[in-house]
Amino acid sequence: MKKTSKVLTLAVAALMAVSAFAGCGNGGSSSASGESSGSSQAQAGSFDTSKEITVVTREQGSGTRDAFVELTGVLVEDGDTKTDNTTASAVTVNGTEAVITNVKGNDAAIGYISLGSLNDTVKAVDIDGVEVTADNVKSGEYKISRPFNIAYKGELEGVAKDFVDFIMSADGQAVVAEEGYVTVTEGEVFKSANPSGKISVAGSSSVSPVMEKLIEAYKAINSGADIELQTTDSSAGMTAAMEGTCEIGMASRELKDEEASALESMTIANDGIAVIVNTNNTVEDLTLDQVKSIYTGETTVWSDVIK
Repeated sequence: MKKTSKVLTLAVAALMAVSAFAGCGNGGSSSASGESSGSSQAQAGSFDTSKEITVVTREQGSGTRDAFVELTGVLVEDGDTKTDNTTASAVTVNGTEAVITNVKGNDAAIGYISLGSLNDTVKAVDIDGVEVTADNVKSGEYKISRPFNIAYKGELEGVAKDFVDFIMSADGQAVVAEEGYVTVTEGEVFKSANPSGKISVAGSSSVSPVMEKLIEAYKAINSGADIELQTTDSSAGMTAAMEGTCEIGMASRELKDEEASALESMTIANDGIAVIVNTNNTVEDLTLDQVKSIYTGETTVWSDVIK
């Protein structure tokens, strides 16, 4: 009886070991959702190129839109007539963050933003084989680039003058470079006249991030300055400067003729316009012609540009 009992015990133990081994095998190939790890990786690395492209664009009045459509050929000029041929099916949003949010949340979307606003929640594609970097903007290799301008009416004085002097100094341009933009002058070391008072700076949502950093750096030098930053768009900024409701307007494009005739202006930095897609999208490089084709609605599915 003792011998029979011992054999039975050993058999049960062996059966349990086999079951445990099988369980380990299944557990090792399962993910938290119950799918195999190989299946999860395949899904994560795949992109459905048959999806229709969701075109995301900025609102009318945006300097980034004005520069983008002109540089990519989406804007067509016929004498004095200019036609923005952005597809009617485009999703139009206000502000840089709205573009990022829309592209981040839709793996079939494409948009465009300031280089300085680019983050790892979206992916910038190369244009004609050239990466969007400050160095490539400065060298002229990256073709979708534009100036950041400020404008004002009449002569600047007090805090407004001192602040603009700071922006164009070596200290101010160092802030421009630190934020990922292209400097426009070497400048000299800044020495503030320490004026006091309040001014407002208004306009482009693309210029706004670097302007915010410039204001912070300037106020650390001149604590008597009170500078209010109002973020709208380039056209609104130029209008505010012309109407005198702000001391300094911001535009992420060249000034229009009527603006240039009414205002003094200067370029404080240069910027690349990054063409962005969702991080799941497998596209890495687009030509300028392909970008134009997408934004005019001629190319409507990703398989036409992803081979």
